[in-house]
Amino acid sequence: MSQTKDIISVITADITTLQVDAIVNAANSSLLGGGGVDGAIHRAAGPQLLEECRKLNGCPTGQAKTTKGYKLPAKWVIHTVGPVWHGGGQNERELLAAAYRNSMEQAIQVEARTVAFPAISTGVYRFPKEEAAKIAVGTVLEFIEQHPVFDGVVFACFSEESAQLHRSALAEQA
Repeated sequence: MSQTKDIISVITADITTLQVDAIVNAANSSLLGGGGVDGAIHRAAGPQLLEECRKLNGCPTGQAKTTKGYKLPAKWVIHTVGPVWHGGGQNERELLAAAYRNSMEQAIQVEARTVAFPAISTGVYRFPKEEAAKIAVGTVLEFIEQHPVFDGVVFACFSEESAQLHRSALAEQA
């Protein structure tokens, strides 16, 4: 497990600036842009991203779809739709884990060896941040153990608070 953990890093950063093969977009189900990370990625990538997203016909919660990165340093953008938090009784945890797993599957399909994730669903979707960090880290660790093809996975957190929660979740994993 420790070797697997070595390829994971946690930083406070603007995900749109990272030099990785793929960045993950915490998108809404339309894939046509929005606020937060989604809006920042669309602005940084340029109008071609929106044009390509229009052809994808949206994306269900927990699933993921990939586009080119256009003007971003990343070659690919993996769009995933995290769940809106409704108190935990509507499969939110399972859907969040699925969003991370399906994003990693998409990364494998486009042969991305380095991937950066935001803290999916922790903004306007109100998923409890500490729980979301534990699900994110646990799901990604499990995935890369089963699929040892990645050179690096970055949790690119918008705030230092989120980064600390992700670092704690990573430290808790045995």
